[in-house]
Amino acid sequence: MSDTTDHGLQSTGTVRPGGRTARTREAVHQAVRELMAEHGGEAPEVSAVATRSGVHPATIYRRWRTRDALVLDVAVADVNAASPVPATGDLRADLLAYTRGLLDAFDRPGGLAFVDALVRASREARLSPERTEELLRPRLDLFQRLLDASGTTELDPLDLVLLLVAPAHLGSTLGISDATGAAERLVDNVLDVAAGRRSRATPPTRRG
Repeated sequence: MSDTTDHGLQSTGTVRPGGRTARTREAVHQAVRELMAEHGGEAPEVSAVATRSGVHPATIYRRWRTRDALVLDVAVADVNAASPVPATGDLRADLLAYTRGLLDAFDRPGGLAFVDALVRASREARLSPERTEELLRPRLDLFQRLLDASGTTELDPLDLVLLLVAPAHLGSTLGISDATGAAERLVDNVLDVAAGRRSRATPPTRRG
């Protein structure tokens, strides 16, 4: 097994794009995907990931610290790749496109397994709020870009997590979501929340 220790890792644990760091990260991620697929979605041991990926265990521990944090990182990366976030400026159209893609991703083989692993990993790893935000930041930034494109200030990225991602996951887990009807209902709920906040923020018109 080769030692692919990468000195391009920053002290914060974030990854610089490109080069050896990116190759190491992808090798480790792919090993996690394969091992989870082979073992019913169970988080693999770091030693198994190291053997499969050819990356030294010390490198994996230094970058991810725990196996649960590693699974969480893979899950976030896969969700980001499977369900891109549009930002055309049309809030309803963008939310519908994103939510349909998300539900489609959940419906694919293994689609829910990684999100379930994400939930389990974030609970069991007892990550600090800062570390959790670091891992989720790419997705939250994309949500903010979507909102900014339409000039929406009544919602924030966390609203989209709680009002779209969470119920989409639950609906898919229970088998009661379809990519069209469920997406429209979820998006309508988000827009209703935005409209309600906008209405409360607008002072009533005084008569006479």
